[in-house]
Parts: sequence; structure tokens; C-alpha cells
Amino acid sequence: MSQSKGQQEEFVETIEAEQPRTMPPNNGAGRGNKPKGDHALQLIEEAGHSNILTPENNAKVLRKIDLRLLPILLGIYFLQQLDKSTISYASVFGIVEKANLHGQQYSWLGGSIYLAQLVFQPLVAYLLVKVPLAKFLAASCLLWGIALTCMTAATNFGELLACRLFLGIFEAGIACKAKLLVCDERSREYGGFSLYRSLGTCVDAQGKFGSLIAFGLGHIKSSIFAPYQIIFLFFGLVTVGFSAVILIFMPDSPVSAKFLGEEDKLLSIERQRMNQQGVESHEWKWEHTKEAFLDPKSWFWFALMFSISVPSGGITTFGPLIIKSFGLSEYDTMLFNIPFGAVQLVATMGGAWLATVWKMKGPVLALLCLPPIAGCVMLLEIAHDNAHKGPLLAGYYIISVYPAITPLIYSWSAANTAGETKKKVTTAILYVGQCAGFRPDILPTQVLGPNLYTTNEAPLYRRGLLSNLAMFCVLIGLTGANIAYMYFLNKKHEKKRVALGKDAKIVDQSMQTIQAVSDDAKEDLPQQAADDNSWKDLTDVQNEDFVYVF
Repeated sequence: MSQSKGQQEEFVETIEAEQPRTMPPNNGAGRGNKPKGDHALQLIEEAGHSNILTPENNAKVLRKIDLRLLPILLGIYFLQQLDKSTISYASVFGIVEKANLHGQQYSWLGGSIYLAQLVFQPLVAYLLVKVPLAKFLAASCLLWGIALTCMTAATNFGELLACRLFLGIFEAGIACKAKLLVCDERSREYGGFSLYRSLGTCVDAQGKFGSLIAFGLGHIKSSIFAPYQIIFLFFGLVTVGFSAVILIFMPDSPVSAKFLGEEDKLLSIERQRMNQQGVESHEWKWEHTKEAFLDPKSWFWFALMFSISVPSGGITTFGPLIIKSFGLSEYDTMLFNIPFGAVQLVATMGGAWLATVWKMKGPVLALLCLPPIAGCVMLLEIAHDNAHKGPLLAGYYIISVYPAITPLIYSWSAANTAGETKKKVTTAILYVGQCAGFRPDILPTQVLGPNLYTTNEAPLYRRGLLSNLAMFCVLIGLTGANIAYMYFLNKKHEKKRVALGKDAKIVDQSMQTIQAVSDDAKEDLPQQAADDNSWKDLTDVQNEDFVYVF
């Protein structure tokens, strides 16, 4: 209920230990009446009460969490994006010639990292449930930094390929875990914006500062290391050092975070409860796993991620070479790649803002596909000569809107998936789609054949650009089909609620602005908590109170 500013205040819902009706039911999981590994409910039981969110205390706890978690997550994302891109920086500084790479070998170096990530996704999905967050991220960062550092000593295709495979293995769970952390700690209304802000800042920083740093490192004169080896060594050692920062300052979860007081932890739990997506649990549920694989939504997410990753993989690996094909020197190539990151930031933050204002992600996703379509057409149709460098660069920069689509798909999926295990499995399915899209020819059927981009097709890269154009068009069609399916699911949940004696239409609190709670509403909260499905770790299909968002 809306209240005047002077009436806004914090209310506390008392939950007596001897009155089990005030404690939410746990659906029979774990031992006795407590779900296995359910730290959230344990904290509420120990405290004897749960807090109610108001605009003031919500902003306060979110600010505390953001100040601690976001800088670390930004660092992880930045280094992951940067370390993946080192191979493209190295291509400008002669790794293709000095390592005697020919045919599809350079393409394999770009795609092998995603092959490794694809193969290890089942293990990653399991570890995401079982292993504490901070230890998982710190160990992954340390090991992938070591793998990147070892690329300094690699002198041929076989050695470089081995290092890239290990880099992919150790990076396999980073994006999944960070995405889940960002979205789980925010309402569905703002979770997407926070993920966008994190990824947008990082892709912009990687595009700008990565190119600038590589530009500077490329000028270092050494009798021992080639410029591309210095790039590998520098970024690898920085990544190794940052793993210590993660281990020291990253909490395993807000519930166990030392920088949050008891009341702040209870508020954090309440934020999670509003999403109707389950609470944190370290119990692996096979029924969730089965449902994730049988749910058509999972394969819509897979198809969407695959479709955006096909063009993303080619442009990430071959982007600097595309610019170089315009007739620029290696140093000019690095400098002209900097605006690419700036366009990414504008597109990513603009898409986040629009999705938050509209409270819909699907239409924004379709809208973001239009500029890359125009950019692909420009690069395909404009002559590649000195007279057209400006229009060619403009077309390339317009294509760079595409990175805004990936976090939107991740946040859209996270907002429409519930159940702790199902969320992890669904995220793994998305990441498999992303990896397969980056390297489509690793699929057993080899439907898409050899690499869509190869050095043999320079400077036009026509096959790669045509495939990008087709995938952006496919994305628009998939988005429309996914929206239609979720509309059907919402209608199905309405019928289920009516059959259970509930109202057909319910208010999705996670998509509403948090407001003060009146005394009348406060009196009804204990019984509401007892009937609240959000505590039962139900999947979105099982929970009739779950509302799918478009």
C-alpha cells in the first residue's frame, strides 16, 4: 500500500518459536522439518523474527551489498573478458605468423576455450550448488590466471591450444555463478539492471582499457619476449593476484557475510523471498534437474543464447582483424577498437534502463537486434577500400550493440526460473548454448560445418558476416515465440490458483516498487508467511503463485 513519506516506517513480524504456524512450511525436505542446508530459515528461527522491507531499509541493505560485491564482480567480469580477448590482441601483434598458425588453427584457439567450458558444464552445475561461492571463484580465478600466464611460453599451435583449453575449464563457472549472485540478491524488477550495469561496465572497460593496455604493452621492446607474449604474461599475473582479493573480501553468501548485521541479513532474505524463486540451499534435487531438461523454456533460453553467441564468438576473435583489414596499422587497429567498447556501454546501459522502465525484457531484446543487422549489411555491401574507411568503421561500431543482448537473456532466464537446483541447471544449459554458439562446429552433427570466420577469408569475412545477419534475425523470431509460451504458462497458473481457491490474478511483488507497510497489512503477515510458497524451494512450474515476466 502506498503511504505518505511521513508514515513510512519499519515493521517487524514476530515469529514465536512455539507457534509453528508462523514459520513457513518446508515441503518435507531435509531432516525433520528443516530443509537441508537452508541457512536462511535457520537464521530467521534463531532471530525469532523476520524483517519487512521498506524503501529506507531496502535501500540501506542493497547499498551495503553493492559496495562489497559489485567491485569484486566487476573485477572478475573485467578480467574474464580481458583474458579471453588476449588472443585477439595477440593476433594484431603477430602471433599468427610467429606461431606459424595456418588454416583454421587461429579459429580453434578462439573457439577451444568454449569447447572446454561446454564439456565441463555438468560438473560446474553441480559445484555451483555444493561449493561455497568465495572459494569457488577464488580458486577458478587463480587457476585460469596460471593458464593464461603459461601461454607466454607457448610457441606453437599445440601448446597454445592446451593453454586455451585449461583457460576454458577454469573459467567455466565464473559467468554462471556471478550472474546467479547478482540476480538472486535483487528483485526481478532490478536484478536485470544490476546485471546489465556489471556487464556493461566491464565490456566497456575491456573494450577501452584492454585495447589501451595492449597498445602500451605492444610498444615494450624486449630481447626475450615478443609483444604478444608480454600481453599474456601481464594479464595472467594480474589475474593471479586478483584471486587473493576474491578470497579475502568476497563472502560466501549475504546470509553469512560478516559485513552485514543480523537485521540486514534478515532484510536480504526478505528480498529473495519476494522473487518466489526459492531460498539458498546446498541440497541437489534431482526432480529439479529433470524438470529443467523437460521445460521448453530451458531450450528457448538455449536457442537464444546460441543465436547471439554465433556472431559474438566471431566478432570477439576476429574483430581487431576486421578493423585491420580496412588498411590500418597494428597500432591504429588497437586504438580504433576503443570506441567499440564505448558503444557497448551505451547499448548495454540503455537496454537495461529501457527493460526496467517497460518492465519487459523480450521487446527490448528484439529492439537491440536491429542495429547489428544494419551493421552487418553495411560491412557486406560497402567496398573495402581506403575511400570507405569511415563508413566501414561506422558499420563495425553499430554491430557492437550486440553485447547488450547476452546479459538480457541471462537476466530474463533468471527472472523466469525458480528452485535452487533448477536455476543452476538452467544456467548451465544457457552456458552450453553460449559455448556451442562461439564454436558451432564442435557439435557432433556438424550442421554448421567449419568455422564461420577464417583467416583465409580476409579481408571480407563474408561467410561470417552473413551468418551473423541470419542469427540476429533468428533472435527476433525466438523472442516472440518465448513471450507467447510464457503468456500461455501464466494462464495455466491462473487456472491452477482458481482450482485451489485462490484469486486468479495476483500481484507480482518482485516487479513492484517497495513501499511502506500499513498496520492492517502487518497483522496479516504471519499467516501470509505460513502460506508463502517462496520458502518451499519450489520450481516455477510447481509454484502456482509464480508469475512469468515478459
